[in-house]
This record gives sequence, structure tokens and C-alpha cells, in this order.
Amino acid sequence: MATALARGWTHAEHGPEAMLFCDAGSGRARALAELTGGEAPDSLAELGRRSDAVVLAMKPLALDHTAELLDGEAKAVASVLAGTPVSRLREAFPGIPVIRTMPTIVAEIERGVICHAPLEPADGETGARLLNLFGELSHLAEVPDELMDVAMAVMACTPAYLTVVVQTLAEAGADEGLDPEQAYELVLETFAGTIELLRRYDPIEVRANVASRGGSTEAGLEALADAGTADAFRAAVRASVERMRG
Repeated sequence: MATALARGWTHAEHGPEAMLFCDAGSGRARALAELTGGEAPDSLAELGRRSDAVVLAMKPLALDHTAELLDGEAKAVASVLAGTPVSRLREAFPGIPVIRTMPTIVAEIERGVICHAPLEPADGETGARLLNLFGELSHLAEVPDELMDVAMAVMACTPAYLTVVVQTLAEAGADEGLDPEQAYELVLETFAGTIELLRRYDPIEVRANVASRGGSTEAGLEALADAGTADAFRAAVRASVERMRG
């Protein structure tokens, strides 16, 4: 997620003036700095000292250790951590503006939506400016803090689920004789067009217009229903929410 945000801000019209990156020793921070024209300081404390705000993009279990390594140098914090409510963030970073966001990887191309918990008066102008920076990448949607995990399960996880749909349909087409690359292109471009239709029409209406009675699409939809496709996606959302809530 850090990579998607950094790449998006690199091309955004009003992105950050500079970006610094730090990791736990994987080397990805230095690689990302080279990719975006940023820097990779030697420590989190130095990163915090030189930054107006720190974006947290690591495993939630590392929150306390990260706060310790920042050594009180963070002036404001934006979190993209799953399963980590605002109260928990304020506990780790008392006395500074804190915002909780949930982007998706499409932030890299300045599309999609970024959910965020409501700002509090204590976050002040700094919190609002930091949130606006995320707004440079995607449409912002305010969600109650207690529902952020649910929002993530149906929004931030969706790109992975959709890739399963696209890949499976393309592979099925290839199994029936289409060139694999052409099958992928056919599914992908149709998918893109369908998304635009869904911006204008209700999903039920779109489906009804495609699936004429007794036709091939109706047969396919019946097969999907028999396979429990809808229940499978509901189960995916439930599983994601349960994992985030521990």
C-alpha cells in the first residue's frame, strides 16, 4: 500500500513536496525512494524529525514498536492499518493529529475511493490538510470508525477479488480455444466497460439487459448460482472482517 500511495503522490498535481521512506530492513524503502525521487533515512526517528507527517503502512502488530522507534518525533500521523481504531492510534501517538484512512492499490493511478474515519477537533488544520493529501489520489468517503474494517472488507480487498474473476473467466475462455492473451483482453475490456455502465444503471438492470430469457447468459448465471458464487463472496467479506478484528 505504501508503494501505491507513493507512486500516486509522485504524479499527483498537489502531492507532497518530498517523501521519505523507512522499512524494517527489507530494502524496499530504498528501492521506493529511488523509484519516486525520495530519500531513505537511516532511522524512523530521523524520518519523523524531517517530516511534516508520517504515514503508517506496516502490520498492525508493529504499531507500538514503530511508535517507540519514532521516539516522539512524529508531528502528525496518517494510518492505513487494518483493524486499528482511532483510539488505539491516539494511544500510541498522544497529543498529535491522527487520521485513519483505508486506501486501495488503485490510488497509484489516482482512481477509486479512500475511506477515512471522521476527523476530531484535536486534529485541527493539520489533520484536514493531511486528509486532503489523500484526496489527491482518490475520492474520499467518511465512514464511522467502528465500520472501517467492514469498509475495508468490501473496498480495499475488492481489487484482489476482481482479479480472481477476470483471471478465471480469461482462463475459461482459453480452455475453450481462445488465445490466452486475447481471452484476457476480451474479459478486461468488457469489465472496464461494465464498470462505466454500473455508474449509470442499477446492477439488476444491467444484468437483466444482458441475460435474455432462455439465453446463454442466463445459463451461465444459473451455473454461478448453483456453484454458490454469491455465498462465496459474502463469505470472503466475513472472513476479512473476522481476520481484521482478530
